[in-house]
Amino acid sequence: MALSASLHLRQSQSLIMTPQLMQSIQLLQMTHLELNQFIAQEVEKNPLLECQSGDEMVIPQDRAGREEAASLSVDTGSDTGSDADEAGTQRDLYDSATSSTGERLSEQLDADFANVFPDDTTPQRADAPELLGQWKSMPGGGDGDNGEGYDLDDFVAGRKTLREALLEQLPFALGTPGDRLIAQHLIDQLDEAGYLHADLRETAARLGAATEDVTRVLLVLQQFDPPGVFARSLSECLAIQLRARDRLDPAMDALVANLELLARRDFASLKKICGVDEEDLIDMLAEIRKLDPKPGTSFETCVSEAIIPDVTVRAAPNGSWLVELNPDALPRVLVNHDYFAEISRGTQKNSADQAFLSECLQNANWLTRSLDQRARTIMKVASEIVRQQDAFLVNGVDHLRPLNLRIVADAIKMHESTVSRVTSNKYMLTPRGLFELKYFFTVSIGSAENGDAHSAESVRHRIRTMINQESAGAVLSDDDIVESLKQAGVDIARRTVAKYREAMNIPSSVQRRREKRALAKAAGF
Repeated sequence: MALSASLHLRQSQSLIMTPQLMQSIQLLQMTHLELNQFIAQEVEKNPLLECQSGDEMVIPQDRAGREEAASLSVDTGSDTGSDADEAGTQRDLYDSATSSTGERLSEQLDADFANVFPDDTTPQRADAPELLGQWKSMPGGGDGDNGEGYDLDDFVAGRKTLREALLEQLPFALGTPGDRLIAQHLIDQLDEAGYLHADLRETAARLGAATEDVTRVLLVLQQFDPPGVFARSLSECLAIQLRARDRLDPAMDALVANLELLARRDFASLKKICGVDEEDLIDMLAEIRKLDPKPGTSFETCVSEAIIPDVTVRAAPNGSWLVELNPDALPRVLVNHDYFAEISRGTQKNSADQAFLSECLQNANWLTRSLDQRARTIMKVASEIVRQQDAFLVNGVDHLRPLNLRIVADAIKMHESTVSRVTSNKYMLTPRGLFELKYFFTVSIGSAENGDAHSAESVRHRIRTMINQESAGAVLSDDDIVESLKQAGVDIARRTVAKYREAMNIPSSVQRRREKRALAKAAGF
């Protein structure tokens, strides 16, 4: 057959990842903060987008969504308009019926407290008029205001940082300008915990000073408050604090120098190294526990951020669970079609402006549809998780069922990757507490009696509970835990128990026995 070039017309279908589709997929796995930042950027560059206030926000839900919610007993709202109108009407009738009666009773009983002191005819004045003016000028101040805009954080005194606290002590400890320059350089090299990780020789070479002068200044700085700052290791940090308390004797110095033995609970070796008996060692350990291994953390200025749940779950009156999207976590974006129509009339002759407005309208409609689809997908996944983990919501962690992404994906007719993106950095507020959606997906552990499988998280909870309830005379080994779990119907290997125990930072049975006996003797038992 001869080779020749020819043209053929062929029609086919293929899935292409467009930029908008990729952006829609990224919206699924965005956190609440990331989503708000993305929407703020879109509103800034798109004149047709508007952010809506939370009071005016209405969560859209189609008929199919309502039917599914009703079948799952996860109603997302109720019509209370008629009840509110009826209650308002009854309240107005009650006020009109009782107002005249209240005035007559007030006159008969002489219960008018409008002016208790009739001789005082001067108008009421504030003791501090300038403070009253400041209060009225503040957000939420003024007469008759409920104070919703009043923020107490505006009046909280600013907290000092570690650097500011050390710089305040510097003029009283060092007098020469050269020593202060070295001290300021060392202060700038402290980490958040108050430790110094700089090399003194490099610091001296950088500043053009002698190493002896840098060492001398460092010894002075180690006496600053809080005790333990400018330490170069944990042992030196504890030694500085013990020296400030006048408790750094040779035995305590030997204990601080062998912290690795203390971490392993090797109390027998510590007694030989320190040259003390068991009672003295217990007192020394109690003294160590009073020290602060990170003295600089008390000056941290970072504020802990509260997690805003994306989904809330609460018990319904009929015994089921009511799953709702949190309105505070939902983005509130609208497309201003009136503004688009008004501007379009003035840009009909300019094709470039008309193309820009058409592109803005297309992007705005796409964003609102993507956000609506994101909310619906989160609702579907959360509803299926609640259905699967109903026993956990009723009885606690012990009844957490094994669950994977495929089970949820098959139930809601979606792909596993979509479920994985939805559950990333999303939180659910339940009567049992606040949990990440990924918390409910756990590995399955077989049953010892051919029954239902057990969740790995529930097994870890059982292990933790058994270890917390053990006494000093009956410390459970890994084999004992395996045997107890098998009697409870959990088929688990010893190495799995050891892996779970280490993941929960629980020491071995030997170390726990040593520590419990030491604590028991310290308590006098």
